[in-house]
Amino acid sequence: MSLFWLIEVVLIMNELLSADLAILLVEPSATQRKIIAKELESEGVTNIDFADTVSSAKSFLEKHKPDLVISSLHLSDGSALDIQQYISEIQPEQPIPFMLVSSETRKTQLEAFKQSGVVAILPKPFTKVHLGRALNATLDLLSPQELELELYDVQDLRILIVDDSRLARNHIRRVLTNLGANRFTEAEDGEQAINFLNEQMFDLIVTDFNMPNVNGQELAEHIRNSGEHSHIPILMVTSEANDTHLANVAQSGVNALCDKPFEPEVVKQLLHSILEQD
Repeated sequence: MSLFWLIEVVLIMNELLSADLAILLVEPSATQRKIIAKELESEGVTNIDFADTVSSAKSFLEKHKPDLVISSLHLSDGSALDIQQYISEIQPEQPIPFMLVSSETRKTQLEAFKQSGVVAILPKPFTKVHLGRALNATLDLLSPQELELELYDVQDLRILIVDDSRLARNHIRRVLTNLGANRFTEAEDGEQAINFLNEQMFDLIVTDFNMPNVNGQELAEHIRNSGEHSHIPILMVTSEANDTHLANVAQSGVNALCDKPFEPEVVKQLLHSILEQD
């Protein structure tokens, strides 16, 4: 047996697949549960447990730790946000990945989920492509893969994470940790971030756009107008979808923009691009 073959077998064994996922599906409609379960099974997922209320989901989560929770937005005794907040309470540092499935299109109803670090927000009805990308994002969260850089050692990167949502900061930190980073400073808004910049140096800034006091665009403009910090790469994550707004943000000097919710693989590609620029 060749060494190459042995290495290949080990890599295959360590690779997490969709079929390996254990999922809790929270959906009040029996018909919708069957439809979603069928779509999951078409992706190879068969280890599926079910709940139809917030309370039954919490009862399940008290005893079990699934790899992913998929939930409808509206439930008879609350909403998906109640379940997500419960998950953040019982596992604050590394919460269970959470996916929302909803026919809701109003931005105000979805904003809390976008800011909280969900792996995906799927529409009803969703396509096979939607589901496949969401499952891949979950697998990326559960399967660390170090970012390979020529100009930096990813473990030495000094990263400033700026977001007014603790859940969002936790999610960003988890994605970056999976890429091999481990030196983080966290700021709750742009004003606090500027205070940190006055005290220490950073190699990368990952910032939200919507924040009180000093928002992400204002923070980026401050950094680009600063002689000492103007060179720092900036990745901005935003839930804004307006093209005009995004164009204005881009002009503030950010190196890359990423949607919320974001896919870990997209973040990996963006970071490789902005950190390997000469």
